[in-house]
Amino acid sequence: MPPRKRILITGGAGFIGSHLSERLVTAGHDVICLDNYFTGTKDNIAPLLDQTNFELMRHDVTFPLYVEVDEIYNLACPASPIHYQYDPVQTTKTSVHGAINMLGLAKRTGAKIFQSSTSEVYGDPTVHPQSEDYRGNVNPIGPRACYDEGKRCAETLFFDYYRQHNLRIKVARIFNTYGPRMRPDDGRVVSNFIVQALRGDPITIYGDGSQTRSFCYVDDLIEGFVRLMESGDDVTGPINLGNPGEFTIKQLAELVIKMTGAKSELVYEDLPEDDPLQRCPDISLAKEKLDWQPTIELEQGLEKTITYFSETI
Repeated sequence: MPPRKRILITGGAGFIGSHLSERLVTAGHDVICLDNYFTGTKDNIAPLLDQTNFELMRHDVTFPLYVEVDEIYNLACPASPIHYQYDPVQTTKTSVHGAINMLGLAKRTGAKIFQSSTSEVYGDPTVHPQSEDYRGNVNPIGPRACYDEGKRCAETLFFDYYRQHNLRIKVARIFNTYGPRMRPDDGRVVSNFIVQALRGDPITIYGDGSQTRSFCYVDDLIEGFVRLMESGDDVTGPINLGNPGEFTIKQLAELVIKMTGAKSELVYEDLPEDDPLQRCPDISLAKEKLDWQPTIELEQGLEKTITYFSETI
């Protein structure tokens, strides 16, 4: 059996964090789940509350934290435009102050630390697909910059702590992820389309629907997280984690309508400012370093996600 570790997950009651909490508790580790419930909910981690190796803590990562841990997964930050643009100053603080506080904790305890970065560091990309050596095309003063630049600055901090203090760091750039426990009001394309279809509402497409995204099911992503954290200290990242299968937004809408049996019509609205036209990961590095690639096809993952939303909305 692998050694039992004491693991801190910031943002552990969120969509992705709750799945990671579940995975690590099931593996027998002692998990401290930290969340301020801005976008996370206790419902997401309710099945874990009676587990003796699971501890829930209400805390905001922009304030220092003093605990003893072996590993830290830093996931805390609103990740959908509706939520991160609600309080953009706080979003930047969460990315930057949160990174500083968690890196300080890792330095004091000697913990290995994982940063959930994002494909948003690439902005509206001018290369396709995006590999880790692409430096991005980000508008530093646009409405998405609080998230994009906050995550870019967090990466800077992680690598400066790595170089200056010899911290053991792991940086993952997460591409579009979906699955059960997404919030119905998060404004992301998969949850939007499913909720609108299940309610019989028109499905809203921003732009002409020709822009592309890749969609990774949450279980695949969590497997990538664990493999990256367990990799050798020479594997720092950043490493893209996402599904390279590429679909237009219109294709996704039509697939959701077909799978839900909805009668929803498509309606088109203007594309939001700085919304990327293409987003698709090059996962060659993840394949090479982690022996990782997604295994769950879009229809298979959508079926599970539709079932979740049909039972909760």
